[in-house]
Amino acid sequence: MSDLPNCPKCNSEYTYEVGVLLTCPECAYEWSKSAAHASEEARVWKDANGKVLQDGDTVTVIKDLKVKGSSSVIKGGTKVKNIRLIDSDHDIDCKIDGFGSMQLKSEFVKKA
Repeated sequence: MSDLPNCPKCNSEYTYEVGVLLTCPECAYEWSKSAAHASEEARVWKDANGKVLQDGDTVTVIKDLKVKGSSSVIKGGTKVKNIRLIDSDHDIDCKIDGFGSMQLKSEFVKKA
């Protein structure tokens, strides 16, 4: 058995080395060995003011945000309760009253 880490994208155990890169045969993701060690550190999510966010926090939207695929807008000052942090481009998963389930970027919210 190899001592290579699982794929950080899909968690596949079938990773292999190609030169200086590690490769996943299931999702074709490639990353460097040094990035594998850096990804083991815990990610820290911060709001627009630099405060650390955690799952279950309440945040406030700091500016009007257009909702993709709709003509509605989430107004600045809207409170969002019980957020869930995810490792994605839009790093907050939440439910907003009147809009439903959606994802927000942490740079557009502040911790309440």
